[in-house]
Amino acid sequence: MQNKKTIVKKNILFVDDEPNILNGFKRILFDQRAIWEMSFASSVDIALVRLEETCFDVIVSDVNMPGKNGFDLLKILQGSEKTKNIPVIILTGSQDTDFKRRALELGALDLLNKPVEREDLLARLNSMLRLKSYQDNLEQKVKERTAELECSRMDIIWRLGNLAEFRDEDTGNHILRVGLYCKAIAERLEMSRDFIDMLFLTSPLHDIGKVGIPDDILLKPGKLSPEQWETMKQHCVIGAETFHQDSKIMKLFLILQEDNTQTVNKNGENPLHQMAATIALTHHEKWNGTGYPKGLAGKEIPFESRITAISDVYDALSSARPYKPSFTEDKVMSILSEEAGGHFDPEVYEAFEKSAEEFRDIKAQFTD
Repeated sequence: MQNKKTIVKKNILFVDDEPNILNGFKRILFDQRAIWEMSFASSVDIALVRLEETCFDVIVSDVNMPGKNGFDLLKILQGSEKTKNIPVIILTGSQDTDFKRRALELGALDLLNKPVEREDLLARLNSMLRLKSYQDNLEQKVKERTAELECSRMDIIWRLGNLAEFRDEDTGNHILRVGLYCKAIAERLEMSRDFIDMLFLTSPLHDIGKVGIPDDILLKPGKLSPEQWETMKQHCVIGAETFHQDSKIMKLFLILQEDNTQTVNKNGENPLHQMAATIALTHHEKWNGTGYPKGLAGKEIPFESRITAISDVYDALSSARPYKPSFTEDKVMSILSEEAGGHFDPEVYEAFEKSAEEFRDIKAQFTD
């Protein structure tokens, strides 16, 4: 025996201060109960309560009501992201064209004159329901496409980060872990969602400048000479220059942002580009001013770089590299504790310390 297909009912709200009008709707639409869930409100205030409780597919509303009227309802609906796309049919007994124009300007999609004929009402409701279904399907497709673009964009951006890592098999999932560590600290510090998302995307690019460092220095299994160390430190400058407007990497980076207009600010600059360049240049600066390449100190160091710094050092200490073995968790935490207020911003270190368990989980999940 086949199961009957479940019918998902459409929700329709009728708003009118006259009980006989609402009762008339119930009567003439009685045979639609199998496919429509109908709600009735005798005032705009009651309608607003219903709207908090239910997602409606269509609203049918009178205009002339005591207190808040139909125009007020339209204004309220248009002012909310939740309700602005609900099709509204306005009922009126007026033949005034200015009256009808105002209703349409405030967001009504159709008008019906009183008294309402059943077949006319059915036709208008079915038309509005088809429109709402089309809107919902389109919105879903837009969400799915946006998600696909975001995933593709993130994948390519992180592949850029891997440019500096692919030459060194020992770094493994380093850039992935750094991105997740930075995200954890920024969330602990209750930074804005935009800041957290940008930091998560750009912190993995912190060492992109290493593509310009020779292998005999980058992969040297031992201590670097003073001259080699000066060359190594240049990866910060090279990384920042990578994001200059005329660089090939920057052109690709900007292409990746063309699908997201929010990544361009009022000055025509790209915040993701700016943050990536800033982190690349300053993630080796130290709170006490002894870092490089500029010797910045304290709050002169951009906040995103202070977060990336401790995330990067934590991962470097707890991972094996050509010049060192991995350290135990206790030794890593001891070293980092000694550097709080020296290498690291004390506020950022405190957030890191409170996120230590989350760091360990990330390290275990994305081990090399």
